[in-house]
Amino acid sequence: MAKATVAAVVYPATGQRDTVLLTRRDVAPFKGCWCLPGGHIDAFEPVETAVRREVFEETGLDFEPSGFLGWFDEIFPEHRFHAVVLAFSGPGSGTPAGQPGEVADIAWFPLDEAIAMPLAFNHNLVLQRHAASINP
Repeated sequence: MAKATVAAVVYPATGQRDTVLLTRRDVAPFKGCWCLPGGHIDAFEPVETAVRREVFEETGLDFEPSGFLGWFDEIFPEHRFHAVVLAFSGPGSGTPAGQPGEVADIAWFPLDEAIAMPLAFNHNLVLQRHAASINP
């Protein structure tokens, strides 16, 4: 059965929507790959609460979802992984700090560079949708 997850395109609180925060995974699946902050929605947890919580847990940033980018299928039989991700964009404030044991590294990237990277899950598609939303 598919799991419900969230992903966040976090940009600096200064409003530079063409700069995004990525984390390098320290857990399977896709261990060692860069990705967007996010994760599973807990039972009975509202979606916006989940995305705020996941961003804070993984990055130490306070996230304010200001845009809904859509939903994306994430079906990876080779990893025995099936999820539907709800993706949001918005500013993150604070000082980034990756969660030990889950996040191996954390960094800001220019949007075009991030889109060109081989990201985990379907996060390249999420970033492409974000790029389209800021450059219609």
